[in-house]
Amino acid sequence: MNWGRILTAMVTPFTREGQLDVEGAQKLAAHLVEHGSDGLVVSGTTGESPVLTKEEKLTLFRAVKEAVGGKALVIAGTGSYDTAASVELSKEAEKIGVDGLMLVVPYYNRPSQEGLYQHFKTVATSVSLPVILYNIPSRTGCNMEPDTVLRLLEIKNIVALKEASGDISQATSILSRAPKGFLLYSGDDVMTLPLLAVGAHGVISVASHLVGEKMQEMIQSFLQGQVERAVSLHQELFPLFKALFITTNPVPVKAALDMLGLPAGPPRLPLVEASPGEKEKIAGALKAAGLLP
Repeated sequence: MNWGRILTAMVTPFTREGQLDVEGAQKLAAHLVEHGSDGLVVSGTTGESPVLTKEEKLTLFRAVKEAVGGKALVIAGTGSYDTAASVELSKEAEKIGVDGLMLVVPYYNRPSQEGLYQHFKTVATSVSLPVILYNIPSRTGCNMEPDTVLRLLEIKNIVALKEASGDISQATSILSRAPKGFLLYSGDDVMTLPLLAVGAHGVISVASHLVGEKMQEMIQSFLQGQVERAVSLHQELFPLFKALFITTNPVPVKAALDMLGLPAGPPRLPLVEASPGEKEKIAGALKAAGLLP
């Protein structure tokens, strides 16, 4: 499978009444693929997966696959803190025909490294789809250590890692010992260029909702040895990267998409919409990036 450099961690559009906006999801998916995304991760952190029902997740997987299947990868976020539920959802997603799965470190219950190994092994071996592991300690309360990742890479369909620990030495430790063909994705837009420098493949991005083409240019510039151009683009995009995390993701990116007239809608409780002050800062960053007049 040709894994792209930019996979967008797609927001889940809701109506004003808080219902799933399936048509909006299809429109947004098509827009993202036309503007720099090589693939979409559906129902991940940015997609508010903890507040989606199983039925809503399956509806989203089907809808996004229908909208962009054949043009871009569709990766289903099927991980949770419940191994049995993750297995069940992963099998259902495979039947729908998604291209791969993303499995987050179980949150809230804080398993040991052995618990992490057994969880991911159980889910990955229940399907034949390629699997991206997802390490985000700030959200899960639990860091997956390099030795655990390397042990999991012995399972043939575990092929990639979204690394969002913010620790370059951890990423380097994994990359320096991983088997050929393994791909590491930055899980944080601001870390994309630094991680490319130590061997990362690309980014699973939030900012690519808004600046996917510029981010593609940054990555391609770096890969072609035009490092100064890549650094210049990183610095140009940096204020927007920061603005998208002034409060809990995906609150800022949903506000930004609303400002640009793209389907997003409000977040679901317990998340609330950006405050007027936050919206002002987000609008300022969009103007500086040339996205708003």
